[in-house]
Amino acid sequence: MNILYLHGLDGDLAPEKRTILEKYGRVFSPAIDYRTEYNSIELLVEQYKNEKIKAVIGSSMGGFVGYYIADAYQLPSLLFNPALYSRSVHQRIPTYKNPYLSFKQIVLGVDDDVIDPKATFSFLSKTLQEHTDYDIHVRQRLGHRIPVTVFKEEVEAFFKKL
Repeated sequence: MNILYLHGLDGDLAPEKRTILEKYGRVFSPAIDYRTEYNSIELLVEQYKNEKIKAVIGSSMGGFVGYYIADAYQLPSLLFNPALYSRSVHQRIPTYKNPYLSFKQIVLGVDDDVIDPKATFSFLSKTLQEHTDYDIHVRQRLGHRIPVTVFKEEVEAFFKKL
């Protein structure tokens, strides 16, 4: 299985987390400069169109980008504290129509002081998509950074549902 992992702003995929994901398949994790590339969603959709990606995983800014890439490819996604409501850098948001039922597992940290989980709920409530099943996990005592233990639990839960 090919997995597309999208890191957060100024981030990367930690080796421990890559090891967890590699249990489920081949991991693509491009280095993305969200600050200078305002069109990263469409560029990534084009870049990986021939890779037969089967799942999209992203964190923070990568969760935001992953939300739309999952729609473009009509794939399931696992999104950690996605920056859906607002971002500190500008990104162009394309419109993708997904006529098929897709699955999005969204993990929100109650103690996140970077991405407000209430604002994410507000965004989701206003943009509920007809063809999307949402599984929203609200994690108490979870901040913006995702510890390896939480990452592993959520990844296991995600792949069990696929």
